[in-house]
Amino acid sequence: MGDARDAESGAEPDDPVVDAVFDAVAAAAPEIRAALPGRRVKSGTENASGESVMAGDLYADELLGEAIIAVDGVGSFVSEERETAVDAGGAVGSDGAYAVAIDPLDGSSNLRSNNAMGTVVGVYDAPLPATGRDLVAAGYVLYGPITTMVVADESGVREEVVEPGDDGERATRTVVEADLRLPDDPTVYGFGGRVPDWPDDFTAYAREIESELKLRYGGAMVGDVNQMLTYGGVFAYPALTDSPDGKLRLQFEANPIAYIVERAGGAASDGASDILDVEPKGLHDRVPLHVGNETLIKRLEESLDG
Repeated sequence: MGDARDAESGAEPDDPVVDAVFDAVAAAAPEIRAALPGRRVKSGTENASGESVMAGDLYADELLGEAIIAVDGVGSFVSEERETAVDAGGAVGSDGAYAVAIDPLDGSSNLRSNNAMGTVVGVYDAPLPATGRDLVAAGYVLYGPITTMVVADESGVREEVVEPGDDGERATRTVVEADLRLPDDPTVYGFGGRVPDWPDDFTAYAREIESELKLRYGGAMVGDVNQMLTYGGVFAYPALTDSPDGKLRLQFEANPIAYIVERAGGAASDGASDILDVEPKGLHDRVPLHVGNETLIKRLEESLDG
């Protein structure tokens, strides 16, 4: 299938289903990227969370859905763009098939301005909705100047470059960092939401952080989290005065990103406890998300608790 992962990296996952899921995501990534120039407009529809959907969202959702459902060992597929799960024919959990949750095109509002976007993937060993403790792997694709894919599983976190295959071959995956770790010395921060909508306790924390770190915020969670993983620091989309439950979806965004960051040596919090312990009530639940170096997340929880 044109897989070019470095055999000496030690990064080959033990789980063939997880490997096949990320093969499918990698195969779809160049097609998604190539199709974006003609899909920079609104589709005229809304997703399950009531948000306007771009044409690029729908295309990525359909392409990824077809690819992931076809993977042997995937029992269900859920997407930010779909109201309910798609049954792929297997019993999820209890050593059965996996449930795969995706945000097909994170940051699609950046399409018009031609800024970074991504795809977020969570592989759960339980029917959804589930907690982040049921994740067996998670990852994201970043459509930046280079198309990269970060994959986390029980063995750690790795970064790969994804390139289109030649002459009809599937995309290649080349490991460029076999053991991705969050740097010990934090450098950058990025906080979402309108500043006037931040609660006072989060605003106080932000004022401290902005005097210590450099601002890096581009409006796509995948891009902002990737900056934080590269340089160390903190990313947050906090609870807002008009959105106390936050903006990001637990199943599709917060859990997978928290899993990746924790596997890379960082921490993840909803402001009071570990994101991975949050008990969901519904498939499209939202949650505040704060991820980064452990010392910065601990300070955040202390600020919000106070």
